[in-house]
Amino acid sequence: MTHLDLSLYLVLDPDLCADVGMIKTARAAVAGGATVVQLRDKHADTGRMIETGKALKAALAGTGALVIINDDVEAAIAIGADGLHIGQDDTDAYAARQRIGPKMILGLSVETQRLAAAVDPALVNYAGIGPVFSTPTKLDHKQPIGFAGLARLIEACPVPAVAIGGLKNTHVRDVFAAGADGLAVVSAICGTPDPEVAARSFVNAIRKAAR
Repeated sequence: MTHLDLSLYLVLDPDLCADVGMIKTARAAVAGGATVVQLRDKHADTGRMIETGKALKAALAGTGALVIINDDVEAAIAIGADGLHIGQDDTDAYAARQRIGPKMILGLSVETQRLAAAVDPALVNYAGIGPVFSTPTKLDHKQPIGFAGLARLIEACPVPAVAIGGLKNTHVRDVFAAGADGLAVVSAICGTPDPEVAARSFVNAIRKAAR
């Protein structure tokens, strides 16, 4: 299994990244310290996900950053991605694990304490927990849980957790205080003119929080 550093987890959004482009955004963010890059494009078919994913993997080769594919099992396998991330309404964890094999990382979105406690560590490597706050990048998200809810879900969850949902670098200390292993961001990096600078500001905040 690939080493999993969830500290700064970038979720690419094609609309927010439109000015800079997803590949350039990812490369800049990784240069700034992003440790994981997830390709999330709800409008792309599998063919386009594979095309973008292969370009992403090539662009990040040798950086140590992990490439995770959102929802699309076929694309994750075809790309030879480091991981697959699924939601509760997508393929179930057992079926996903059967398809991707034992070596690929599997992440699962978790929105409630019951779902957090039900995560099977034999199948799932990490949980994406949230939304901490409401966010315009995912209009169908569940009720925001806040930092108190985040702490409760992390305590119930048997695998490492990355917090997601409207997070900015001013939230880093609270995220780690709640017990998270990292935070996932979309607009706080994708929607900025300089993704490298944005990522570096998160990394600096993460280092301070770890002291």
